Amino acid sequence: TFHAQIVDIKRAEKWVSCAVIKDGGDDPDVTTGAHIVARVSIDDITKQTDDCEIKIDGGAGVGRVTKPGLDQPVGNAAINHVPRQMIEEEVRQVCEICDFKGKIDILISVPEGEEIAKNTFNPHLGVVSGISILGTSGIVEPMSSQALLDTIEVEIRQKRAMGYKVLAVSPGNYGLDFMKNTYGYDLELSVKCSNFIGAAIDMARDMGFEKILLTGHIGKLVKVAGGMMNTH
Repeated sequence: TFHAQIVDIKRAEKWVSCAVIKDGGDDPDVTTGAHIVARVSIDDITKQTDDCEIKIDGGAGVGRVTKPGLDQPVGNAAINHVPRQMIEEEVRQVCEICDFKGKIDILISVPEGEEIAKNTFNPHLGVVSGISILGTSGIVEPMSSQALLDTIEVEIRQKRAMGYKVLAVSPGNYGLDFMKNTYGYDLELSVKCSNFIGAAIDMARDMGFEKILLTGHIGKLVKVAGGMMNTH
């Protein structure tokens, strides 16, 4: 049984904060060991409303969305809808237990987040100044391949949301470097799909792209020519 490490507990009259240490389990990544801090505050405990009003935002180390096509709209903290829902449900339970009806502000921050984000896809996706708060269950599972597929899908969806009808795809750096050095192509407009060429093509088709430009090393592309849609 795993028990989350709750640290840095601080209390004041109108707020409380604590942190949990991110444990990557069998699928560690650059966020393993990071402090995920939650600070919950109320304006005035005597002010009651018809229902508990909960506001969730990101603080230091949590990224901000600057491009369309992601889970959150431009300008929002990069805290996806599932973690937002999970946080709100848990807080509402406590509000009911305590019979509290008022305004609650929840601020999620990651002190190491801005530095960690430099080693993630976030700068490429237009999430600035920190990491994203993601997840579907709160439990890390060893699914590196699925995590990469999810990232590819986000990038392709973002390009579609920006209005592009032709998608530039490359399995890796050979193709990207060729596009940049030969044509001066802006690599921010391309998607690196690793070995998942077939999956990337399916995603592009399902999202309504009209054409795909696939550029890569001949060793990869000859596999595709032979019908191998995963080139591992």
